[in-house]
Amino acid sequence: MQIDLPKEGLSEYKSRSQMARVASETWGLRNLYCPNCASPRLDSVPPNTPVIDYKCPDCGSPYQLKAQSREFSARIVDAAYSVMVRQIRESSAPNLFAMHYDFDRWKVVHLILIPHFGFPLSAIEKRPPLGPRARRAGWVGCNILLSAIPADARITVIAGGTPVSPREVRRRYERVRPLKNLKSEARGWTLDVLNTVRGLGREEFALAEVYALENKLARLHPNNRHVRDKIRQQLQILRDLGLLEFLGGGDYRLR
Repeated sequence: MQIDLPKEGLSEYKSRSQMARVASETWGLRNLYCPNCASPRLDSVPPNTPVIDYKCPDCGSPYQLKAQSREFSARIVDAAYSVMVRQIRESSAPNLFAMHYDFDRWKVVHLILIPHFGFPLSAIEKRPPLGPRARRAGWVGCNILLSAIPADARITVIAGGTPVSPREVRRRYERVRPLKNLKSEARGWTLDVLNTVRGLGREEFALAEVYALENKLARLHPNNRHVRDKIRQQLQILRDLGLLEFLGGGDYRLR
């Protein structure tokens, strides 16, 4: 995997944003691979295909690429809010590659992969509607809140300009792939509980510590009045998925 962005074919573009968009899309076509299978490449999709930028030629997995010159912070600007919410509920969202590039050095600095089954609804932030003078007045977009996605589902592909081996990327993808088999609503709970547990900041933790964060989970799921029951259920699911180990006596260990 190369980290240099291509320079050819950019002379017809004047704005930095247009140049970066074309270069990042071309870079993806030349360098991205499918973590869901062994395919070493991704194919482009027809122009103006909604949401999707690439597709795996072998397994058909869809991918979207979001590229920005700013370092990743708390949010990634995404598409229409209603579309993203529907895709999560229907389990039809594409896998997301999020790229940070250095415009002056013309290189990819960071690249992360969020599998399509790694998005809880809690990670989708509704943006204010566009004003009446905007070309798409009233349109409502969304942000992806990276902090609401468990670290397990934020898979590093390039870190500080250094590519991670495809084997390691696929290993991490395979580790969380069982989440795909959960129904979308249940998966949202599972991801939120996993993210809450990760937020404790240590590998071993007690059930009581998760109970102490009951109010946080209740805010994410206001229609559920049995949050503690749900916490216990989700810890069991995470154990069954191989992401947690039960140590006995109400104690757990992240795997």
